Amino acid sequence: MSSMTMGIIILTGSFILMLIMGVEISYALGLSAVFTCLFMNINLLVVFQSIFYKMANYSLLAVPCFMLMGEFMSIGSMSKNIVGLANVLVGWMPGGLAMVNVVDSMFFGGVSGSSVADVSSLGPIVIRLMKDAGYEEDFSVALTCTSAIQGIIIPPSHNLVIYAITAGGVSIAALYMGGYLSGILLGLCLAVYCFYVSKKRHYPVAEPFKWNNFINALWKALPTIGCMVVVVGGVLFGWMTATESAAAACIYCFIFTFVVERAGTRKDLHDAFTRTIKTIGAVLILAACATAFSWVITFLRIPQMVTAGLFSITTNKILMLLIINAILLVMGMFMNMVSIIYIMTPILLPVVAKLGMHPVTFGIMMILNLGIGLLTPPVGQVLFVGCSVGNISIERLTKALLPQLAFMVVALLLITFWPPLTTWLPRLAGYIV
Repeated sequence: MSSMTMGIIILTGSFILMLIMGVEISYALGLSAVFTCLFMNINLLVVFQSIFYKMANYSLLAVPCFMLMGEFMSIGSMSKNIVGLANVLVGWMPGGLAMVNVVDSMFFGGVSGSSVADVSSLGPIVIRLMKDAGYEEDFSVALTCTSAIQGIIIPPSHNLVIYAITAGGVSIAALYMGGYLSGILLGLCLAVYCFYVSKKRHYPVAEPFKWNNFINALWKALPTIGCMVVVVGGVLFGWMTATESAAAACIYCFIFTFVVERAGTRKDLHDAFTRTIKTIGAVLILAACATAFSWVITFLRIPQMVTAGLFSITTNKILMLLIINAILLVMGMFMNMVSIIYIMTPILLPVVAKLGMHPVTFGIMMILNLGIGLLTPPVGQVLFVGCSVGNISIERLTKALLPQLAFMVVALLLITFWPPLTTWLPRLAGYIV
């Protein structure tokens, strides 16, 4: 048996063994990489240089800024005002509050870029409104969770930033523009489901659309929309980098919440920074260990082996992409999103490139796959937050999620097999050729 083969066995075997033993995934990734390097007689200094090179990326600073911005938004009235605007826009439709749930997540995703922040801040508001209006509890909580996944696709998404850094050479602006139509498509798929269920169960309809109500709601929501303009407009128009726009939006939300509204206290500010530091600390440790793991994967030529192995199964593009989607869906059920991005991007990107798929399309396809994983046990983060916010059991929520997940898979397949959804806007703007 060759040393390369033994290296692959040690890498994968030690990683799986440590996961079974209950070792935290970050340390399992890092230790398995170290064990393999020691066996292969690889200088660990090379691996650590790779980690520091990857972690010193300027764009990575956008991630904590986006997280802190979401914390500031949830303290003041910015979240509530988004719900009010969505209610005026679509509340008059059949199953109006269900539509509101989808649209407010679309707006909030365009500001915070976080599904967990969406469920945590908007969830208590809209779930209570839906339950008071006669909507079933299971349906209300499940829809809050599924609609929140728009937040990781619609800009600004810190997961898209992490993918761009990992893939190398992929424009963050192109990913942002590609995420718009994809996120709207996901929202439309969920809206179709809401319309069908609302008609079938005779859910109530809110008051008819009125221009006065719309103008008032729009006026109140303008600060939140302004934050969206700062984050996304700054990047798309080339005024700022993704990191600069994230920092500017973070300062914007701080000033509006704590100075203009005077909504927060010193304790709120302290708690916001504490939660952000804890979260970003865990993310960075995971990112560093996953970088070491992915470096060893590349050294062992595993991406080339996977490419050859998949093409030995079939050369049919449709079947190949279905297999890749299935792999990502299954991995998303058992692993953290950030770790999968770091591990699977260098493995699968060469495969899809051979199939003619653009890196922007693959990035959004991957993120949506892993977003579905956030809703599935045993490690679905949004699933558990939804259970906590809605005060509902995992079993009940999982059962209610199943039909909605089917509509999300429809959106995933359209994104996978209809490239213009992700490439038309970036190409129109000149970010991709």
